[in-house]
Amino acid sequence: MTKDLTLKSRHLYRALLRELPRRPLSSPSPLKQRFRERFQQSPPPPSTTSSSESSSLRQQIEKAEQFIRYARAQRMYATLLERYNPGMGMDQEERVRLTARRVGMDLPVEVGDGKGQ
Repeated sequence: MTKDLTLKSRHLYRALLRELPRRPLSSPSPLKQRFRERFQQSPPPPSTTSSSESSSLRQQIEKAEQFIRYARAQRMYATLLERYNPGMGMDQEERVRLTARRVGMDLPVEVGDGKGQ
């Protein structure tokens, strides 16, 4: 039982770290530090675990799994948003210029802005 919980908690910890943004090991985020603290707390031995403690532990595991699913969905959403809306981070002028180039046209050069010849 304890070995299963240890393996499960290690699996959950690694899954959580995979879903968080990458940072150098020398400066982990406060969230990563908090996760590490929580997962380093060893579960009590099965002989001393009451049914209420085991149900509480089970609830914590379910919450962690739910958070992992949420973080994975958010990461996938951001990836899809970037993929299918490539002009989202551009200003209006750049978006219009690229749209014109996509259909084979170039925007006329404006003389008064100093960008021309």
